[in-house]
Amino acid sequence: MAFIFDNYHTEGFFDEMFEVDGKVRPHYEYFKQQIENLPKGELLQRQHAAERTLMQMGITFNVYHNGEGTERIMPFDIVPRMIRADEWARLERGLKQRITALNLFLDDVYNDQKILKDGIVPRELVESCKGYLKPCEGINPPKGVWCHITGTDLIRGDDGTFMVLEDNLRCPSGVSYMLENREISKHSFPEIFERLRVQPVSNYPTQLLQMLQYISNNPSPTVVVLTPGRYNSAYFEHSYLAQQMGVELVENNDLVVHDGYVKMRTTKGFQIVDVIYRRIDDNFLDPTVFNPESLLGIPGIFEVYKKGRVALANAPGTGVADDKVIYAYVPRIIKYYLNEDPIIPNVQTYICGEDNDIQYVLENIDKLVVKEANEAGGYGMLIGPKSTKAQQRLFRMKIKQNPRNYIAQPTISLSRVPSMVENHFEGRHVDLRPYILYGENIEVIPGGLTRVALRKGSLVVNSSQGGGSKDTWVLY
Repeated sequence: MAFIFDNYHTEGFFDEMFEVDGKVRPHYEYFKQQIENLPKGELLQRQHAAERTLMQMGITFNVYHNGEGTERIMPFDIVPRMIRADEWARLERGLKQRITALNLFLDDVYNDQKILKDGIVPRELVESCKGYLKPCEGINPPKGVWCHITGTDLIRGDDGTFMVLEDNLRCPSGVSYMLENREISKHSFPEIFERLRVQPVSNYPTQLLQMLQYISNNPSPTVVVLTPGRYNSAYFEHSYLAQQMGVELVENNDLVVHDGYVKMRTTKGFQIVDVIYRRIDDNFLDPTVFNPESLLGIPGIFEVYKKGRVALANAPGTGVADDKVIYAYVPRIIKYYLNEDPIIPNVQTYICGEDNDIQYVLENIDKLVVKEANEAGGYGMLIGPKSTKAQQRLFRMKIKQNPRNYIAQPTISLSRVPSMVENHFEGRHVDLRPYILYGENIEVIPGGLTRVALRKGSLVVNSSQGGGSKDTWVLY
């Protein structure tokens, strides 16, 4: 028997598989036992087989650097991240609570603005937010739902407590990797998967389609997925989800506003479209209302939406709740609308637009993670302990010039999971992006995308910054 974890060390981090003393956590015992019983070299062969499968399936994403795009295979690590049923039940309750409150917040800030009048969230903060869209004021989206699809990023700190790192309510991506990771994982460990009774994620496309159909007033709605096109970094996902749902994948040239409706060009003429799962940002959606230079949108679509003749998921304007400064107020938002304390806490956050906080951030920038309010994908960020004096000076200057645009958080040592490095295991930091669908009910998909920082010592899990992913097994 090969004890392949004998030289594995947790190195003081919270490890998903092992206790601090090196003892395997109970829910990982069977997995460890089975893979240590595999013939020598078998696990590495299965890892290579998984990578070949990804290559053959064309599961790629585009990385843009210096104006040029590079297509890459999403790196995949064969060791799954497992979550106990009791832990998941609490996360599920916390995510439902958070999405309920954020949806109420969105509806309020675009209509009655009670939370602003009561001073819970500063008015100037909301109105200066890049994601706040004045044309959306007074809008009531179909069935009262703004955030139909959410990807909420969770992390664990040193003590193993789950925390919310950020909310993604505009066009959250990555769900196709969650689904494909599951297929590869089941083929890699069929007997272990069967024995451990892992909660399924494969019905996500069906649940997504049902949610999209629910937000239409038409009993048999025509649903489409709107993509910016094949040069978009998440184009594989757009086409994959359209194919899995059995709906049309369209670009802006396929749609037109005609006789007060959004219609799709077909070989048989125009067909009315009832629901659009849009994968383009708000500002590109309608050049007559938002960015006039947009070549990706459909002129006039916003007027059709306002009249309730087409449903858009997610609703335009949800980006205000994506803002990393608004994130700092979510515990207050939950308390205001639901009169509850957050089930899943936020990471401690310093708001550079507040006098006391900015002073602390400027004095302790070498210890903090500084983030731009509207950036994503690991960009616009300073990781203090790993930064140079020059980078710190630059960020101090940026913060002073535009304090509203920055927050800071303590540098948290993300939890780790064993990951294959050549022919042995090393700990790599991970986060978790569960996906939440809001239709007739709020459904939290049991799992999500575990993103892993494959570079040794790195805390950046984004695929565009050298990260990869793992399958996430939520156990019954």
